[in-house]
Amino acid sequence: MSSPPNGLSPHPIVQAPMAGGASCPALVGAVCEAGGLGFLAGGYKTADGMYHEIKQVRALTRRPFGVNLFMPQTGYVDPAAVEAYRGQLAGEASWYAISLAEDDIIGTSDDGYDAKLAILLEDPVPVVSFTFGCPTPEALAALRKAGTYTVVTVTSVDEARAAQAAGADAVCVQGVEAGGHQGTHRDDPQADGTAAVGLLALVAQVREAVALPIIAAGGLMRGSQIAALLAAGAVAAQLGTAFLACPESGADPLHKKALTDPLFVRTELTRAFSGRPARGLVNRFMREHGPYAPAAYPQVHHLTSGLRKAAAAAGDPQGMALWAGQGHRLARVLPAGQLVEVLAAELAEAQRALKDMQMRSAS
Repeated sequence: MSSPPNGLSPHPIVQAPMAGGASCPALVGAVCEAGGLGFLAGGYKTADGMYHEIKQVRALTRRPFGVNLFMPQTGYVDPAAVEAYRGQLAGEASWYAISLAEDDIIGTSDDGYDAKLAILLEDPVPVVSFTFGCPTPEALAALRKAGTYTVVTVTSVDEARAAQAAGADAVCVQGVEAGGHQGTHRDDPQADGTAAVGLLALVAQVREAVALPIIAAGGLMRGSQIAALLAAGAVAAQLGTAFLACPESGADPLHKKALTDPLFVRTELTRAFSGRPARGLVNRFMREHGPYAPAAYPQVHHLTSGLRKAAAAAGDPQGMALWAGQGHRLARVLPAGQLVEVLAAELAEAQRALKDMQMRSAS
């Protein structure tokens, strides 16, 4: 069985960093203790909040774990487009009896990146990954000097080459099947629905383009899928949606239930909730507002935050951001540690079957 990069965990199974509460310390600790690599999501937290969760994980496990950071967003956001979308959402605000976020959301785009990076350099964790861009060579070198293994999320060959040039230790190759946000380095509205590549094809392309270890991510729910990606050249697989339904997950119970609810039959990429392409279960909010959502991240994320919280409080999944990968119907309600064990057993069985097939073919 292939091992994750740098020997970080016994099993080549990585629990994805899911911002918004799902990747809480309890989930990370349980995954690590079972032999996977758990990840905290640093996104949407303050630097102090992130550090508090790091301390909680350290109290739960002595095994390696990771922290994910969102790169600062530097693209231009049209304030008029955000205000127009505010008007589009006025009916939602009235329905849930709340007020939408104020105009100062236009300036919020760095997610406290510098403060979070400073904490991770001062008190290092085993792994740090990055989403929505590639850090500077200086930042990656500083983390390496601190003893931290670095991973950059990529969605194309060009992004993988940029990560290698900057000095990343590995890349997390994210296919279009993945739930939640697409980790593209540049948000290009002209590429919506056309530029994303499926995971298996993308892993093959990236493997031939760069020499970095590959962690494969995108819609993976079974050990047999992990085996296929390892055979294709990945060293580990990252799963998010598969861990959402676990009791340790911090996801809202309505979100967990929706993963296998027959009412939600498919997923789509949408800008409706955050202003950036993200895959979720198709619900009323996505259908009604997705076509009008501007390319304005994280401004739209902050604009809709109150609406999403109000919908959850009202028990209304039709107004929530139900992030999920394409394999969501295969979700299993198992404790996180047991899920890691089941995935590892499925992986081993698939690899044995492949080996037997190869031996029969050779004889």
